[in-house]
Amino acid sequence: MPRRYLALAAAVAVWSALAGAIGVTVFLQDSRAITVASHDAVLRPTLDGTVLVRTGPVLPDVRLDAGSRIGVELRLGKTEAESTDELLRRYAYIAGQPEGARAKVTNVVGDMAREAALRGAALALLPVLVWVLVGPGRRRELREAVPTWRGATALAATLALAVVLLEPWADDDEQVDDEREWVPLAEWVGPGVDLPEDAEVLEVRGDVITRQTRRLVESAINTYAKSKEFYATAAEDAAELVLREPAEDETVVALVSDRHDNIGMDPVARAIADAAGATAVFDAGDDTSAGEAWEAFSLDSVTAAFEDLERYGVAGNHDNGDFVTDYLAERGWTMLDGEVVEGPGGAPLLGVDDPRASGLGSWRDETGLSFGEVAERLADEACEAEERVATVLVHDANLGRDVLERGCADLVIGGHLHVASGPTRVVGENGQVGHTYTTGTTGGAAYAIAIGSKIRRTATVSLLTYGDGRPVGVQQVDLLTNGVFEVGEHVALSYETDDERPTVVPPPTGAPGPAPLPGDPAAS
Repeated sequence: MPRRYLALAAAVAVWSALAGAIGVTVFLQDSRAITVASHDAVLRPTLDGTVLVRTGPVLPDVRLDAGSRIGVELRLGKTEAESTDELLRRYAYIAGQPEGARAKVTNVVGDMAREAALRGAALALLPVLVWVLVGPGRRRELREAVPTWRGATALAATLALAVVLLEPWADDDEQVDDEREWVPLAEWVGPGVDLPEDAEVLEVRGDVITRQTRRLVESAINTYAKSKEFYATAAEDAAELVLREPAEDETVVALVSDRHDNIGMDPVARAIADAAGATAVFDAGDDTSAGEAWEAFSLDSVTAAFEDLERYGVAGNHDNGDFVTDYLAERGWTMLDGEVVEGPGGAPLLGVDDPRASGLGSWRDETGLSFGEVAERLADEACEAEERVATVLVHDANLGRDVLERGCADLVIGGHLHVASGPTRVVGENGQVGHTYTTGTTGGAAYAIAIGSKIRRTATVSLLTYGDGRPVGVQQVDLLTNGVFEVGEHVALSYETDDERPTVVPPPTGAPGPAPLPGDPAAS
């Protein structure tokens, strides 16, 4: 029995050592194609404790401390930017709010480490199993055969095969990067550039700087500083806002919409949500400008900002195709698809993507439905629900007009107009009272894309209060372009039927939405 235990312990020790060695080797040899910082990129883990970004032949490589023993190398590939100037400014905006990119890279590296550990554990079992299956008798025969000419020949052939496969004599050509040194960013750009404190830790390696490149880098640094200051100040101020405090039996939900890639507003929106005691968030769509893969940085950012809250969303007319919906769903968002689900506070929730974007507007397995057809189907779903629908979440509140006219929901919410409106009380044809509310653009977007060092128009986060499973109030919080907040009054929603109360029904329109915003024909 003691010999068995010793043999078992030895087998476990050998397996553990092999599993660790193989796992580390697999981990360091692995790579993953991801989209980060608006680029196609290839990520490779390292053990040098740095984050190394290889930007290509034009811009300098960048390096900073990873804060842990495990580092990463990111080799940037194609991107959608039309100029180097635009690309550098985009880098500055993303660097100002790096939480989304950092969370994505961390999650990818974590997945790679877990997969490498599993593969190492499985591969390490093979030699242990072979050892056990061969048995002591056969192992004795093999040991006795080693000193013979046959054994020596077999051993020499094995070693020769290993040498041929490894090719230790093959030398790689000397690389240009081998002759370059890492220097602090301040030294690289030269005197006269006032670096933000966060940027002082960066090191760069690249060709001799040209006057034009220096001017672009200076502009990007200036953009970074302005963006960081504006949004950081706004987030700090938002945390101090005096907002309506919910009762113990009430639930608060933050409503965001029309972010249009402005990740700078994400920590501001979260600070508003926290100040109001929100435990969930509704995203009414248009998180991107075109629904392209390069805009994943925006989706990573909003996910990181609200990661620990309940998250529900729909896609807007600018979130073209399936990319946005699928990407957010894979990251824990409940993306509404025309079926009633249990929402925050136990309030039944219904929603659907905007049908005006390419690839959207499908209902179950049907495709190509018009705005009016989707609106009618949405109303059918609400009116046939077993329990009265508390909230209909859509990108454009007009999509829920039929729901309210039939009297089948308490509240229809959306965005799309970039300007807040409501709440407006509506009495349905069945006598039931509902409300419609449109929130403003959370990204402060004037056009289809809102990336910038500050907001271009008033940015809005709306707060919805629920009690007893239905919406009971709305409060609007606006951030003006000068950085000042305006907090609206909490508007209570009434469901009492009163013949003397003026009833307002959204005017029927022949078109699915309002006219385009000035300067942006695609905005609506």
